[in-house]
Amino acid sequence: MPRIDSTARVADGAKLADDVEVGPYCIVGPKVELKAGVRLQSHVSITGITTVGERTAVYPFVSLGTAPQSTGYRGEPTSLVIGQDCQFREGVTISTGTPKGGGVTTVGDRCFMMANAHIGHDCVVGNDVTFANCATLGGHVTVGDNVFIGGLAAVHQHNQVGEGVMIAGVCGVVTDIIPFGVARGANPAHLRGLNILGLRRRGHSRTDIHRVRSAYQLLFHGAGSFADRVENAEAEFAHDPLVGKILDFIRAKRPRPLMRAENDGAHDET
Repeated sequence: MPRIDSTARVADGAKLADDVEVGPYCIVGPKVELKAGVRLQSHVSITGITTVGERTAVYPFVSLGTAPQSTGYRGEPTSLVIGQDCQFREGVTISTGTPKGGGVTTVGDRCFMMANAHIGHDCVVGNDVTFANCATLGGHVTVGDNVFIGGLAAVHQHNQVGEGVMIAGVCGVVTDIIPFGVARGANPAHLRGLNILGLRRRGHSRTDIHRVRSAYQLLFHGAGSFADRVENAEAEFAHDPLVGKILDFIRAKRPRPLMRAENDGAHDET
């Protein structure tokens, strides 16, 4: 049976796995599902149509599954789905989706959200993503796997953040960031090179990284128009899987423009 503190309130209809722990003064709504090994420390509020994946740890004053912060929301039954082995530190807030955005906010596996981070409605967050303190996503943002978002950084609604990206602290992100990019600068942030350290940590070879660097230099610091540089990169790196992810991201249609490198001071993150 779940271990539920006497001061907690678990509504009828909530689904709790047998080994779930619900700490003091937590509130669990009637349409919430907590899967095996979930731990709510204390003063946690989980409501809405919310599913929390296996072994996820939720710290004090976290709020999951509340109504989206959208002026167009009219109480429709939307949801929040959270993956396995996540950690949500103190004060994290995540909203459900909206009908116009697909109705679901999604957080992947092994995500680590530090204190007071916020994920807005209809966001899709990948696996192994880290938010530092007070990092914020507006609504409808897509974040790839293995992304790090620095403290006090904010990503504007409808933006896309490619996999392996590092966003520095106190950044205002208003454009889409290519996979493996580094974004720096207060408002707005600009592309400032590649997350080489992240690529190394994920086991990519020196040869792989060299090719990604070469493609980046061609795309963002080469001669000719950007469209011509994309064509040249596709021809030169046609069979490279890492470069292919960058090129696919650039080619995809999206509501926001692509983040571009500044003409001066661009460099790799080492």
